[in-house]
Amino acid sequence: MFKRKIYSKLLDWKNESNGNTALLIEGARRIGKSTVVEEFGKKEYESYILIDFATASKTVKELFEDISDLDYLFLQLQLQYKVDLHERKSLIIFDEVQLCPLARQAIKSLVKDHRYDYIETGSLVSIKQNVKDILIPSEERKISMYPMDYEEFLWALGDISTVPLLKKVFDSKKPLGDQMNRKLLRDFRLYMLVGGMPQAVNEYIQTNNFRKVDMVKRDILSLYEDDFKKIDPTGKISLIFDAIPAQLNKNASRYQISSVLEGDRADRTLELIAQLKDSRTALVAYHANDPNTGMSNNKDLAKYKLFLCDTGLFVTLMFKDKDFTENIIYEKLLNDKLSANLGYLYENVVAQLLAANGNELFYHTFMNVSSRHNYEIDFLLSRKNKVCPIEIKSSGYKAHASLDAFTQKFSDRILWRYLVYTKDFFKDEDIICLPVYMVPFL
Repeated sequence: MFKRKIYSKLLDWKNESNGNTALLIEGARRIGKSTVVEEFGKKEYESYILIDFATASKTVKELFEDISDLDYLFLQLQLQYKVDLHERKSLIIFDEVQLCPLARQAIKSLVKDHRYDYIETGSLVSIKQNVKDILIPSEERKISMYPMDYEEFLWALGDISTVPLLKKVFDSKKPLGDQMNRKLLRDFRLYMLVGGMPQAVNEYIQTNNFRKVDMVKRDILSLYEDDFKKIDPTGKISLIFDAIPAQLNKNASRYQISSVLEGDRADRTLELIAQLKDSRTALVAYHANDPNTGMSNNKDLAKYKLFLCDTGLFVTLMFKDKDFTENIIYEKLLNDKLSANLGYLYENVVAQLLAANGNELFYHTFMNVSSRHNYEIDFLLSRKNKVCPIEIKSSGYKAHASLDAFTQKFSDRILWRYLVYTKDFFKDEDIICLPVYMVPFL
């Protein structure tokens, strides 16, 4: 099993909650939820039962239809899974809990009983059909899980020192030197291509073959497509998802839903976007109408950009028209030799890194009065009582008209200005030019 940061959050929950809450881990399919929770059960408890509702028998599922006799429920679970449960020393895991809503509803009674600890995992947990007939337990503590971030990826490759050293460099605000930056950037591009899906990372470690890694990612994308059909048999969510790379490549000020779905009602479109967001396969950056603290209060739900939850999946989706993505394409991407504008690839990975650190995603556009184009700030972070605007560049730093115009307009609201790019750390007056691999420290 790969080391994951969420493990420490599970420990914190166990120690702080002491059985008074259950933990619900939400995240996209195949990001490693079940693996880390089972590992947690093995290491931190005398015994555990993992009920995978994707494969659980009808008999097991029917146990949750009547939980008036908990002694009977626990007896049956021990018999079914051949595991002895010990009071306050055992964990029961409800894996893919959205497939058995009654088990999720039972959490209220199970927590009150206080004999055992409970962790639920799920994707599509909030989708309407999975919650419409149940009472959502208030005894649930929710946390989000994401694909492996850059540091977790490096851990998987046996590198535990790079990120702590980079943090020291970031704090010192000093350049690394061109040679070191090129090496670090190449290492980071490897992460951009492979991504953070544990299966894809494992395939890379085992084979060092990008084509095989790509096939793993295509299987995951196919799985997501199957899930989308269950949510929305019309296929519209699939169309929205598949168009994400093309939409970002347009460099438009929003996801242009009308070019993907013709003639759909605005309220229906918003519902589809909400469902896609709930699937955790895509990230949504909303337009902040007033770029200030409390951007959640003034976001425009009808003006948004979409990103994939995983940079590796994004690369594969970019080349979905092929049966597979050839090694040569990966090698050119790795060495920055592909003759294409890859600004949108960098934008997606920044979105992923920011989201994995617990940031809501916002951006801002405003009119450039001297031209027909808008100024655009790619991302906005709320820090203290100020905002930090971020502009993404796939190459140089000398042109940053949007950052300059934003500063003129909102100078009293800005804490730091960041330009994220592929060169070494540099300070251009009060703009911090940051190599993309340092984004996790923002």
